[in-house]
Amino acid sequence: MTHVVEFDSKDFMSDFQALIECESFSQDPESLARSAQLVSRIGTGLLGAAPHIIETDSHPHVLWRFGPGPRRVVLIGHHDTVWPIGTLADFPYSVTDGVVRGPGADDMKGGLLIALYAMARLREERGTLDGVSILMTGDEELGSPGSRQIIEDEARGAKAALVFESGAPDGAVKIARKGVAIYSLEVTGLAAHAGVEPEKGINATIEVANQVVKIAGLHDPSAGTSVVPTVMHSGSTTNTVPAKAVVGVDSRAASVAEQERIDAIMNSLSPTVAGAKVDVLGGINRAPLEENMAMGLYARAQRLSAHLGHPPLRSVAVGGGSDGNFTAGVGTPTIDGLGTVGGGSHARTEHALQVWIPRRVELTTALVGELLDEE
Repeated sequence: MTHVVEFDSKDFMSDFQALIECESFSQDPESLARSAQLVSRIGTGLLGAAPHIIETDSHPHVLWRFGPGPRRVVLIGHHDTVWPIGTLADFPYSVTDGVVRGPGADDMKGGLLIALYAMARLREERGTLDGVSILMTGDEELGSPGSRQIIEDEARGAKAALVFESGAPDGAVKIARKGVAIYSLEVTGLAAHAGVEPEKGINATIEVANQVVKIAGLHDPSAGTSVVPTVMHSGSTTNTVPAKAVVGVDSRAASVAEQERIDAIMNSLSPTVAGAKVDVLGGINRAPLEENMAMGLYARAQRLSAHLGHPPLRSVAVGGGSDGNFTAGVGTPTIDGLGTVGGGSHARTEHALQVWIPRRVELTTALVGELLDEE
């Protein structure tokens, strides 16, 4: 017979403070190493097992794998943040009237703790976590270049992937995320004196301007598609016909079909100025997390949340990507936004609401337990 393990808010908040005060900027290897060791120590104490620390390009990823068999449920989070080292000096950890503030409070030091505390509770209730993987990566804020393969390998074939990014301000979980594609369009022209013999040049600025108009025309909000030219550089001096130009493009799409359509068009762009050369670099970074990959898990979570006496669990679709895009991309049912409830991620208003933390721990415990009970 299982027993219900009470949530220890004091221990959680102590660990929460320690994680926030252990700065972990995505581009600082030393801070990431310290953060990974702290996550490892906290998790080892809670779960009774030490993780593997896998390093890719100076980014440590912390992985617990329980049992030797196939993965059944995979819990995904990250311990890196967007906050540069030294941020704590003027944005320290604090708790006022149940609002937790500090760098990474909502994205996602609290979320990774929710996953760890929930699995500690489930382990005490069941005696085993066989079939569960818990992965906390160290490069998510950079687009997960090193951890993507690890994420996909753990998730492939699993019954469910649960992602502990923050929920919406009303506690809604995230059932859809747009896919992300990043491009760099590079134009090569030919320099010449702009005042003496401009006709001998091939103007890269004119070419890139023409391409920007084409690219902006792909933007289609009615289809859930955004295609946005962003940073652009062109030319060298005002009296020289520009020989080089480059523009960055950020594209988001709600469906795989739409993402692939935009990708095909981007890769078929051709020059408009005689003699110019156009090269398109980059491409699809994350496939969309489409609603159909989340609805079954969302229905379970709604039912369990109501059974636990929580406020009605709602859902939301968002434009930003997460590692849940990767798990859905390999065919694994995925639900996101199971972490803290608050707001202000990546801003000085970042915060998490303390009242939601035990609810998220309870919901995660119940959800994983039900998934493990099923054959």
